[in-house]
Amino acid sequence: MPAFAANLTMNYVECDFLDRFAAAAADGFRGVEFLFPYAHPASEIQARLRDNDLAMALFNAPPGDWAAGERGLAALPGRQDEFRRSIETALAYAAVLGNRRLHVMAGLCPDGDARARHHDVYVDNIAHAARQARDAGVTIVLEAINTRDMPGYFLTRQEDAAAVCAAVGADNVRVQFDLYHAQIMQGDVATRLRALMPVIGHVQAAGVPDRHEPDDGELAYPYLFRLLDTLGYAGWVGCEYRPRGTMRAGLGWIEPWRGRSAPSP
Repeated sequence: MPAFAANLTMNYVECDFLDRFAAAAADGFRGVEFLFPYAHPASEIQARLRDNDLAMALFNAPPGDWAAGERGLAALPGRQDEFRRSIETALAYAAVLGNRRLHVMAGLCPDGDARARHHDVYVDNIAHAARQARDAGVTIVLEAINTRDMPGYFLTRQEDAAAVCAAVGADNVRVQFDLYHAQIMQGDVATRLRALMPVIGHVQAAGVPDRHEPDDGELAYPYLFRLLDTLGYAGWVGCEYRPRGTMRAGLGWIEPWRGRSAPSP
C-alpha cells in the first residue's frame, strides 16, 4: 500500500511552517516533503524531523527568484553558474536532512522558438546535477507541470520528462510523476503510469480539477493507489494538495491506506 508524505508547503497551513512537522506526525504521517527549506537553517529542520520521527521525502533545489515569478533555473540559458551554485546549496541541505530525492525545476520558456536552446541547456544542467548528486546518494527528479497552474513552464508532458532522463543517461535522474498535473495536461494516467514506471522516482497526488484532497473529482484515486502497488512502486506518494478546510478535518480519504509507514530504501 502507498506510503504517504505530507506536503508541508500546502498541508497544515493553519500552522507555522516549523510546527507543521509535529502536526503531520500527530496525524500518522511518517514522511514529509515541501518546496523549499532555505528560509530556515538545515539543522533546525533536521531537529523537527528527528523529534517527530519523520523521514524527509523530497524538496526542491533553489528556483531562482520565486517572488519575482521565476520557476527554476535548469533550462535557462545564461544562468548556468547560478544553477550550479543552487545545486551545491540543495545538496548541502540534503546531506543534513537525510534527503534522497531532489526536485530540480526547469524554469519558464514562454518563447516557443527558443525551446531547442533551452532543451540543450536543460540536459547539460541536469547531467551536471546528476554527477554532483551521485556521490551524495541523491536522485534528481524532473516534474512535468501543467500550464494552467504554471503558464510557460518548460516541461509539461510526462514523456518529455522521461526523454530528458534518457538524454542525460544517468541512473539517478528520474521522473517525478504528479498525477494531478498529468491528468490536466494529458489524461490517460493509468496507461502512462504503466509505461513510465521504470523511470518514476517520486509520485504526488491531488484531486482534479481543484487540487483538494484526492477523494473527489476526475481521478479514481483508490484505483490508482492500487495500481501503484500492482506496478511495484515502493516510494513515497506526496500529498501535494490544498485541503478544503484544515488538514486534519480532510484526512478521511487516507484511512483505507494507513499501515505502511515508509517506502522501501
